[in-house]
Amino acid sequence: MTTASNMKRIVIEPVTRVEGHGKVTILMDQANKVKQARLHIVEFRGFERFIQGRLFWEVPVLVQRLCGICPVSHHIAAAKAMDRIVGGENITPTALKMRLLMHHGQFFQSHALHFFHLSSPDLLFGFDADVAIRNVIGVAAKYPDLAVQAVMMRKYGQEVIKRTAGKKIHGTGAIPGGINKNLSIAERDELLKDIDQMMEWSRSAVKIAKDYTVENLAKLKDFGSFESNHLSIVRPDGAYDIYDGGLRAIDAQGNKIFDHVDNQKYNDYIAEEVRSWSYMKFPFIKSIGPEKGWYRVGPLARVNNADYFDTPEAEACRKEFMAVTNNKPNNITMAYHWARMIELLNSCETFQRLLNDPDLQGTDLVVKGQRREEAVGIIEAPRGTLFHHYKVDKNDQVVMANLIVSTTSNNEPMNRAVQKVAMDHLDGKPEITEGLLNHVEVAIRAYDPCLSCATHALGQMPLVVELYDNDGELIDRKTT
Repeated sequence: MTTASNMKRIVIEPVTRVEGHGKVTILMDQANKVKQARLHIVEFRGFERFIQGRLFWEVPVLVQRLCGICPVSHHIAAAKAMDRIVGGENITPTALKMRLLMHHGQFFQSHALHFFHLSSPDLLFGFDADVAIRNVIGVAAKYPDLAVQAVMMRKYGQEVIKRTAGKKIHGTGAIPGGINKNLSIAERDELLKDIDQMMEWSRSAVKIAKDYTVENLAKLKDFGSFESNHLSIVRPDGAYDIYDGGLRAIDAQGNKIFDHVDNQKYNDYIAEEVRSWSYMKFPFIKSIGPEKGWYRVGPLARVNNADYFDTPEAEACRKEFMAVTNNKPNNITMAYHWARMIELLNSCETFQRLLNDPDLQGTDLVVKGQRREEAVGIIEAPRGTLFHHYKVDKNDQVVMANLIVSTTSNNEPMNRAVQKVAMDHLDGKPEITEGLLNHVEVAIRAYDPCLSCATHALGQMPLVVELYDNDGELIDRKTT
């Protein structure tokens, strides 16, 4: 009989080329058979607690400190919730389009960063390649033009954010009921100057991801892949949308579990559970339950869920993507990269459309209406659906906050991917090499996890101090 005491424990710490800190533990018996594999989130940030007591109009600026990679996502999600608190959810056309431009700037820079800097070494050199070259420096040495493209694409997205939010990181552009600035003609023209180059590079990025996926389809179909539910927001007409819409969930065959759910009622459909070995919660669809109700979010889920894109080139790419699985949901984990680049192209097409819209120079920036004390803001962040839920008292202070961050929703899928890759590639191997362990990390990276954003807990977080003697016996235990 195999027991914990006679099993080998392999630890990947930290998981590399992701945002935030996490580790993987793999338990193997004496014959190197995998018995358990888990992704652990080892940091805790507690934003849901320490924003309590703060004034509600501070929240859109405060919560984006969760992360330096995707601050715009938290900024806008919190602003959407605070729009409702001040009764200003029907923001002006100028405010809406400025926020959309800001949000697509975030998608563009984040997707470019992840694909080219964090994931491309695996795709270009192979999962087993020498770790000395399997990194962004290796990419720059062998593919210098691609490296320049990556840097310039991310720079462009950051410039869009700067001109809409005021700063490239931790901006202040979105405020309750609207925005605090419009886009000047000079700012618009500066962004339009490079748009044709960005479009050309975006098309080439889609081609790189598509060609890799199609050429390696036989291998990738099984790599960390499994059938799953998918969740995202969609527009009322079913179109792809990242700023506003109702919640849609489908199963692995494409059947709708629920559709066009009002954001304010998300709690009726989504629940969360906690597990002792992770600071990341495990969301699930209530009607199905925790065992089978988990779901995937992010680029793969959004492309699977959308009836169409409203930008022509991204829509043509979506049709090619869905054709691979005969228009059924694509459940291939590594297809996240292809879907991600389709979204990048969609953001670039959206830049073209918005930058030529005169509403961006409008001066009607803020609206207010009937005051509320509870509100939910939901958007699509680069990594998936992002939920911000707040309660505010009569003194304008936040008394409750709950965040379901994109990576949190992908917690169960990532753990299943880790388990599957470990079973398929490490099980029974006489020697566990760095290259084999990187296979596990490759599966995690497909989700582009932001582990810093996702570290939240349900309930209280006590301080526990335990004292053991030399024999490992517990002598005393104190809990705050």
